Amino acid sequence: MTIKVTNLLASDITCSNCKACCCSLEVMIISDTGVPSQHIYVDEHGSETMLRLDDGWCSALDRNTLMCSIYENRPWVCREFEMGSPECINERLIKL
Repeated sequence: MTIKVTNLLASDITCSNCKACCCSLEVMIISDTGVPSQHIYVDEHGSETMLRLDDGWCSALDRNTLMCSIYENRPWVCREFEMGSPECINERLIKL
């Protein structure tokens, strides 16, 4: 088992080094923010989440820039998930 130890601080995370780790999390669509329908997955119960492609990443993530292609219409959950927050840092530690 490998244990990753880091002194990563919220101030160390910027738009230029974000890595979009949160873009592989399941994102439920709980309010209408205008997410385009091609990025919405509807399960057998009618619940809506952001569509994830075969690589596990959100379909709205631009793979070249690692930026959201629907930023102005992103789901509420994405708006609340702050870059540099404890949740953000945790995802980075898990995935990087």
